[in-house]
Amino acid sequence: LMVAKKRSALVRLHEAMREGKMEKHYLVLVKGKWSDEKRNVKLPLQRYLTTAGERRVSVSEDGQAAHTIFRLRQAWQDFSLLDAELKTGRTHQIRVHLAHLGFPIAGDDKYGDFTLNKELSKKGLKRMFLHAHRLVINHPVSGEQLCLEAPLPEDLQGFVRSLEANATGRQ
Repeated sequence: LMVAKKRSALVRLHEAMREGKMEKHYLVLVKGKWSDEKRNVKLPLQRYLTTAGERRVSVSEDGQAAHTIFRLRQAWQDFSLLDAELKTGRTHQIRVHLAHLGFPIAGDDKYGDFTLNKELSKKGLKRMFLHAHRLVINHPVSGEQLCLEAPLPEDLQGFVRSLEANATGRQ
């Protein structure tokens, strides 16, 4: 979430977003062992309504272009921590790209592995593991490059620590 004090700054921020002059990175924990150090995913996304009237998104040739770059940060036996860099900003882009590839986000209640999510909830992960952690943008007035970072919240850090402890045999 970004807030601009002046309308002129807001207009410039919107322009930077539209023109792809903003670098957005998310940390995401997925089910499965991701093998690529870096993977460019370019899969078009289409919005639709379910029969219950819920908004959803799927990969579809008729959809809008969507591009995400995934980088492996850490891998465990059953999970992988990825950096997801958005090159486009489509609704549910990261969630749908990963689910389509067979790597659902831990705790994702729309596109995830629902059985796994129940197990993870018992182990302390009570929400989706998707965190906006880095934004790089030029200041709308001075033009100076800004790098804004947000560390993982404590509950997500705790879950990563539990994965590390399990991997080393500590409980």
